[in-house]
Amino acid sequence: MVTLGFLIALEIAARHYGLPGPITTQAQEVIVAPQSGFLLYASMGLMMVVLTWRQRFIAVGVAIGIDVTILLVRWAADAEVTQGHPFGNGALWVIVGYAVIAVTRRTGAERVLLLKGVGLGLLLVAGRKTGDTWLLITSKTRPEVLDQYVATADHALGNPSWLVGRMVTATGPIGARFLDSVYTQLAVAAVVVAIYQLRNVAADRRFPGHHLVRTFLVIGLLGPGIYVLFPVVGPIFAYGADGGHWAVSNLWPNTTPPVIAPHHMSFDEITPRNCMPSLHTAWATAIFIHSRKGPRTLQFAGAFWLIATLCATLGFGYHYGADIIAGVVFTLTIEAALRSLARGWDRAGIQLVVYGATVFAALLVSYRYLSMEMANHPWVFGPLLILAMASVIHGYVRTTERWEPKIVPARQPEPLPEPV
Repeated sequence: MVTLGFLIALEIAARHYGLPGPITTQAQEVIVAPQSGFLLYASMGLMMVVLTWRQRFIAVGVAIGIDVTILLVRWAADAEVTQGHPFGNGALWVIVGYAVIAVTRRTGAERVLLLKGVGLGLLLVAGRKTGDTWLLITSKTRPEVLDQYVATADHALGNPSWLVGRMVTATGPIGARFLDSVYTQLAVAAVVVAIYQLRNVAADRRFPGHHLVRTFLVIGLLGPGIYVLFPVVGPIFAYGADGGHWAVSNLWPNTTPPVIAPHHMSFDEITPRNCMPSLHTAWATAIFIHSRKGPRTLQFAGAFWLIATLCATLGFGYHYGADIIAGVVFTLTIEAALRSLARGWDRAGIQLVVYGATVFAALLVSYRYLSMEMANHPWVFGPLLILAMASVIHGYVRTTERWEPKIVPARQPEPLPEPV
């Protein structure tokens, strides 16, 4: 009910600015070419964790059949797909169809389990639509951005976006396309890890207390709120050609910005203020954390996706180095809170969450009010920023290791007395 109320409130807010909200855009994808084709199939994959293998094969076959039929109808009607993907409607139809089956053909625990699976799939798509709506709202409600403060503070880290941007540019179109594919399909990578975590749901008839999808959704729910408090558009817009006449100058990635007193700068009503913190870094960090208990292949994939995402966020000029640090701290704090909620709060969990939130708040305050000091003393503040992030990482690892169940060796039977 809380999620539904939030979606309705966001729909109303979007309508106030003349924009379609998350509920409207999701409903449109039942018929029109969906913007999230791959994500819809990934969402159906999440929903299918509650099905038997036979039901899964039928669901995939029906989804593909519906997509082929709709594609043929569009082709016969000479309706070109100018925006969105030519597939994905079938997956959404199957998800909705199983919701109807759960209500009309299932009872008791089977109905509840199937509805949970449907809800899990729909929540993933709703999270994406909610994020898109939030981005539009940030561009309408925050006419001024704080990029100059973050760019100035980033001198303490050596302006990593400029450095990685030159490296990506040197790789040419092949490197850029590869990183772009990693960057844009982050949700699909998350679904792969989540499906592994939820692989036994159909047999156990219940969901685990904590899994990746919960972290993903909470990151997407809380992150845009920080965007509103700390609006930043990113180097490629504030200091690059993509910013047009709104940019300070066309410096990214070849020339680092000079250290001058920063101030608020006006920007257009189109570009999202979605930099602080870097949610792509936050989600990739969550994928990395949750892949640690999988097989070695999944562990390597999680590490690869994190590294590639960091390269893409910096190399495409979408984020500053300061955003990356904030994104890591943001994720570890949320992950600690969700794990504590699932297992029961204790002193260690409370301390970790409070410490992570304090460090995150301190980062934002320092970026805003100490940016000049950070730029003028990089050998002091640079290591301090890294140390702050490392301290949260260390606290998370140490605390979660304590939470892991201890393996007690089996008691060896006492030897029988020798016969006299």
